[in-house]
Amino acid sequence: MKPILLSGRANPVLAREIAQARGMKLGQCNIDSFPDGEIHVEILEDLLGCDVYLIQPTSPPVAENLLELLLLSDAARRSGAAHITGVIPYLGYARQDRRSAPGEPVGGRVAADMLSVGMDRIITVDLHKPTLEGFFSVPVEHLSAIELIAENLKRSLPNNPVLVAPDLGAAKLANTYADLLYIPVAYIYKVRESGDKVSIRNIVGDVAGCSPILVDDMISTAGTMIKAMEALLFQKCFHDITLVATHGLFVGDGPSKINSFPVSKIIVTDSIMQHKNQIALPIHVVSLKRLLANAIKRLNFYD
Repeated sequence: MKPILLSGRANPVLAREIAQARGMKLGQCNIDSFPDGEIHVEILEDLLGCDVYLIQPTSPPVAENLLELLLLSDAARRSGAAHITGVIPYLGYARQDRRSAPGEPVGGRVAADMLSVGMDRIITVDLHKPTLEGFFSVPVEHLSAIELIAENLKRSLPNNPVLVAPDLGAAKLANTYADLLYIPVAYIYKVRESGDKVSIRNIVGDVAGCSPILVDDMISTAGTMIKAMEALLFQKCFHDITLVATHGLFVGDGPSKINSFPVSKIIVTDSIMQHKNQIALPIHVVSLKRLLANAIKRLNFYD
């Protein structure tokens, strides 16, 4: 089947780079919004019998970008596409994999159900909860950017580095980075008080006199990272902190709070398009274009 790549509005730069890495051009489509906020999608390609790849992270504004992806999928199906794959570098609602109170939904399952109806396969990168893959009724190609980021880190490791998991959820991730970089690991025990408030209970591992490299799958409001940095500075670490995450959301006042700490580098991927409020941060972007282009090539029988 002939492959065609289409992009939503969430990250057109990455979409163009993926297409270029595949030696292709992006398919044409018009996407705009009516004055009342309704999204209008029109695909301008002949998709009859084609293998269609829809490139759209469900990044903030999550609901809008998710709906836009669903509309693209429906338009592609009605245009005669034989197979539709959602290329979703960052998948929103992945943190809502279970209920913490009786009146809550399982948001991850709701999002997975909607995406599974309109698509035949999902490609995504570093899910916040890998178990979310089980919510989908279609195959999920779950990729990881850890090796790409580790290669970037190797080129400029700080003096006396130590990898730090800012909470127990990132412990396995920190160990994976440690196996690739051959540097020690420390762990922070965190208690979440609310959606954006956390407190630190303990640090396991020696961080005094070390340059900490904090690793997580995402940086959202940066609440976890900020509390971790406060605890590390209290334990006399070097004032040379590196933050590492696959997904850099940087929402709310996170960027301004990060700037009040001695952060020398922030490494994220281009799963989410960075905007003006992140310009003041020392961000280094690792591209996912080849990782995603290679995944598309593996899955497309036309090649």
